[in-house]
Amino acid sequence: MTVTKYSLFQEAYFVDDIEDAIKRWNRLFGAGPFRRVPHHKTDKFDYRGTDTEADVSYAFGYQGDIMVQFIEQHDEKASIYRDMFKRGEEGHHHVGVLVHDFEVEYQRLLDMGFECACRLYADKVDAAYFDTRSVNGCFTEIHGDPPHILQSFATWKRAHELWRPGYSLYLEEQP
Repeated sequence: MTVTKYSLFQEAYFVDDIEDAIKRWNRLFGAGPFRRVPHHKTDKFDYRGTDTEADVSYAFGYQGDIMVQFIEQHDEKASIYRDMFKRGEEGHHHVGVLVHDFEVEYQRLLDMGFECACRLYADKVDAAYFDTRSVNGCFTEIHGDPPHILQSFATWKRAHELWRPGYSLYLEEQP
């Protein structure tokens, strides 16, 4: 049984400084522009049986057909990020899969013996991070695919396709 029938859509990296990561990835790979989400908050959150949510900021952009996500944790609370990285460390954290039937895919990963390290609901969408490090060296995120999320991702991808040197590295934040 495979983990999922869906393709990877995202590569996510834990970084010490989001702004620096954006500039480095744009210079090296032409990634961007990026949508920044400072101090992200969820509506529902569970990390290994607790509702303790770390203070994290995100940035999302595209490099070709793959979404790149940067994650910066501002505190030392236990989290799926601190499970892998201490302050000052950086690296590849997870791959992401957009799924249409979230509960089926969630159960599939549980049935395969993977632990759900974190499950959340934010921006009207479910997401869960499974500890698949024994197989792929990182976590695997399953992320719901409601129309508003697909539209946001399509907008960010189109911005990447149209981006040229000299344009802003940032997409406007949404309220």
